[in-house]
Amino acid sequence: MRAFLFPGQGSQSVGMGAALSEASRAARDVFEAVDEALGQNLFRLMREGPEDQLKLTENAQPAIMAHALAVFAVLTREGGVSLEKAAQFVAGHSLGEYSALCAAGSFDLATTAKLLKLRGQAMQAAVPVGLGAMAALLGADVKLARKIAEAAAHGEVCTVANDNDPSQVVISGHTGAIERAIELAKEMGAKRALLLPVSAPFHCPLMQPAADAMADALGRTEIAAPLVPLYANVTAAPVADPDIIRGQLVEQVTGMVRWRESVANMAAAGVEEFVELGGKVLGPMVKRIAPEVKVTSVLTIDDIEALAKEIA
Repeated sequence: MRAFLFPGQGSQSVGMGAALSEASRAARDVFEAVDEALGQNLFRLMREGPEDQLKLTENAQPAIMAHALAVFAVLTREGGVSLEKAAQFVAGHSLGEYSALCAAGSFDLATTAKLLKLRGQAMQAAVPVGLGAMAALLGADVKLARKIAEAAAHGEVCTVANDNDPSQVVISGHTGAIERAIELAKEMGAKRALLLPVSAPFHCPLMQPAADAMADALGRTEIAAPLVPLYANVTAAPVADPDIIRGQLVEQVTGMVRWRESVANMAAAGVEEFVELGGKVLGPMVKRIAPEVKVTSVLTIDDIEALAKEIA
């Protein structure tokens, strides 16, 4: 069994997609369609930067999706790979859930781009710059991370945002609480705590205004049943019902990304190979969660051709 994975924020870089667009008409079609849907030249920003503009949440989210879906388009349209035959599940990390759902036919590409642009803008606007922060706790599992977050809160928001793998958990909340958590982390048993270079505290209750904005937008968006089930961030369980997917995408904005559990549950369900499309961020996490599985990262035209040959 195989699962296709789609990366989240942090996997963007200037130059992304440039070589792929030169090598493939299918990839160019994706980048052009996203540009048209958004009414901006996002692909030029992806190719040329500047980096500070690409890193803005409202640009990074649709850019990462466009790159992953371009890889997927080359694999399926030019490589002859059928999603239903090649994979039993899809999953995505945070914004990657939208990429996964687009690949599985729940959203069309233009809708996905517009939803992620809005999601990025709403998440950025939810908390004034400087009032929120995120930190990675290394050498800490989710149980220890929760203890550190509770000890640091002092009445402010400080919660686990991403349970990424057995050795990396991300916390999110008010800046003061996150700074206290960083100071407490080592003495409470974490190896290291790092403030993350993000502009807003994602996946915590401070994101409620963004969740409300997405509830409104998704309420007006038609969602088709995915061709294969999605392992959802908020439940770490498979879902295929469009109404449940809609609710979970809203919940995901303020909820914890249960990535470790999602991968472990897919492996327990029989998934033996995980294929990351458009990034090399999730693969190492998967290996730390389920060392016995095969992990393939697909970025270049050579990667795509090799995977298509293997699947065929």
